[in-house]
Amino acid sequence: MASPLLRPHLAPLVSLLGVALASTLATPAALAGSCEFLSPVGGDGVSPIVTKTIGMGNPLGRPNWNTDFYVTKPYSSYKLFFTADSSKSATYPVEAYLKFTDGSNLRVFNANIAPEPGTGGGKLVPAVPGKQVSQVNIKVGSGDNMAATGFTYRVSVQGCR
Repeated sequence: MASPLLRPHLAPLVSLLGVALASTLATPAALAGSCEFLSPVGGDGVSPIVTKTIGMGNPLGRPNWNTDFYVTKPYSSYKLFFTADSSKSATYPVEAYLKFTDGSNLRVFNANIAPEPGTGGGKLVPAVPGKQVSQVNIKVGSGDNMAATGFTYRVSVQGCR
């Protein structure tokens, strides 16, 4: 269960990835259960919700389109949350992966989305039998779609039993 401080942030998060994906999205009722937020890699240690702006990166490094979340124990499923946090709409690619302790990974989401500002949703992803997840990765943006540069969004992940 989310702490009282996080509950106000869940409403816009539970509304992943816009109308175009409505048939693949879990409803808020389906997203309910015994879940806990996962900590983002490189986070501030306070909030499990990461806010980023899509950028081209700098000439000496790669752009930071990826956000990873630590998985420190086994879960039966994962909830991936996304909210458009800009004042204008944009279309951009979103991918999500489960990363496993054996070094392999599985893409569990891949779509171009165009949510209205302040909207988004959640995607429920089952665990893979026989595999231990070490991280969940959400990638927003790509070098093939520079039109989304400057778009701000929020992501978070919950592990569920």
